Amino acid sequence: MIHAYCLREGALRRVEVPVGGDMPADATWIDLIDPAPAEDRFVEGILGIPIPTHEEMAEIEPSSRLRVENEAQYMTGSLVLGSEGERPSLSEVTFILFNGRLLTVRYGEFKAFSLVVAQLERGCPGGLRGDQIFMSLLDAIVDRSADTVERVASDIDLISRRIFERDNGRDSQRYRAILRQIGRKGDLASKARESLVSMARIVTFLVAESETRKPGKEQRATLKSLQRDISSLTNHVSYLSDKITFLLDATLGMVSIEQNNIIKIFAVLSVVFMPPTLIASIYGMNFQYMPELADHWGYPIALLAMLAAAIVPYLFFKWKRWL
Repeated sequence: MIHAYCLREGALRRVEVPVGGDMPADATWIDLIDPAPAEDRFVEGILGIPIPTHEEMAEIEPSSRLRVENEAQYMTGSLVLGSEGERPSLSEVTFILFNGRLLTVRYGEFKAFSLVVAQLERGCPGGLRGDQIFMSLLDAIVDRSADTVERVASDIDLISRRIFERDNGRDSQRYRAILRQIGRKGDLASKARESLVSMARIVTFLVAESETRKPGKEQRATLKSLQRDISSLTNHVSYLSDKITFLLDATLGMVSIEQNNIIKIFAVLSVVFMPPTLIASIYGMNFQYMPELADHWGYPIALLAMLAAAIVPYLFFKWKRWL
């Protein structure tokens, strides 16, 4: 899918460009969403610059993600996709600045892009360039990362209260649920940190390039602000990761304490029944007068008693949620 955004009547207007169609000459931002190989080749032929494939975007070496080629700046970062769902993932996005235009290649719908598009469609300054749109995208991405980090911090606080609150109804299923929640939050925090690190590399690359390209004062101020925000968020995510590790150790410690309490009960019961077992083993229950031996139903009753002796403890353990 190819979207071209053009500055018309004081706002950005989106134009869908089919393969083989006409690319608007005034397109300031070209957005490729899940592009097919034919769409890549079509845009390459029009713009005259190579477009990285999905496999090339996934490469992690800095020389592949951050480079200048034919006067075009190629920057690839990892963004969190589906951070509010059950299975967040990282997806690569490539930003290409060339001749005052911005070209983005992405394989997912990101909230930051939707927010910037909605803002610029309401109105934007005249003479808007691709690098200004890029700064708006970076700012929105960092803001969304901050929202994700704040949500993780809030959820971790709730999990912490669940772990350490006084509750006599603890059971293994409760701890399993807590461990799953801790695992999800740890996974989301690690993905958020990886995304922030990739954004920090892009901003550092832009700062280094700005020494030769001499951007405007506003753009330099935006880059410095982004550097401060990303550094602060990265440090906060590192703190949250340490807290998640602490909560994981605390939960496992609570599970160990519960298991020790159960084993202690078994040990006490073993001690209680040891003397009767010792006496029965010495005498063998071989007494001259045992009324049950002459009873016609004595044997079936004994079998039922043995069965009850096995079932009743099992039901008791299930009721106590030890099993």
